[in-house]
Amino acid sequence: MPKTITQKIVFKNTSSGKLYDMFLDSKHHAALTGTASAKISGKEGAKFSVCDDYAKGKNLQLIPGKLIIQSWYASDWEDREVNSTFILLFEQNGKDTIIFMTHANIPDKEADDIKQGWTEYYWKPWKKYLSEIR
Repeated sequence: MPKTITQKIVFKNTSSGKLYDMFLDSKHHAALTGTASAKISGKEGAKFSVCDDYAKGKNLQLIPGKLIIQSWYASDWEDREVNSTFILLFEQNGKDTIIFMTHANIPDKEADDIKQGWTEYYWKPWKKYLSEIR
């Protein structure tokens, strides 16, 4: 049965607009994940490929500085799996930004790895990247 992952991530001294823009910019996305390539844009309906083609999908809904909703599919999932839904909700809290992440419809056998992967390959490196570019 498909799983849903929810996470709350706090980025200190960073605006929601900056985080939103970085996530949807190919150069920054590749740098913040530490991967060689990312092809992503801030256009609704645009397809993307990130983390050296590990994940592919489409931007379903975008509200600048506030919300990203994407369809998302991992290269190591079985062909019979359907796209998952990935949501980032950005909330400005003073000088900090809180990201509420929901990743739904993840194949059951992939859920633990995906959950750990978000922290290991996104949230920790993204915070490190931000500290280096300030």
